Amino acid sequence: MTQCWWLYLLACRDGRTYAGIAIDVAARFAAHSSGKGAKFTRSNPPTRVLGARAFASKSEAMKAEAALKKLNRTQRLAWAQECGAFQADPSPPSPG
Repeated sequence: MTQCWWLYLLACRDGRTYAGIAIDVAARFAAHSSGKGAKFTRSNPPTRVLGARAFASKSEAMKAEAALKKLNRTQRLAWAQECGAFQADPSPPSPG
């Protein structure tokens, strides 16, 4: 099984969003929630995963993260909605 990287968007308690990448989104969400994630989420704990999208490589996920972070809030929320509900064990992306 090929390991994929995920770009995820979190809703935080203060109403802002946080974007990041991870191999295991559920584990990363748990880390953010327990205060062991990024500095931003230590002071703004996440409430839920708004959306996540799989990428074939870390490089692709990082490029997509940079692009997502340049979007305004409305556009980020639309991105999350396009992703649909996050599944804890989704199938990996198809090649290509």
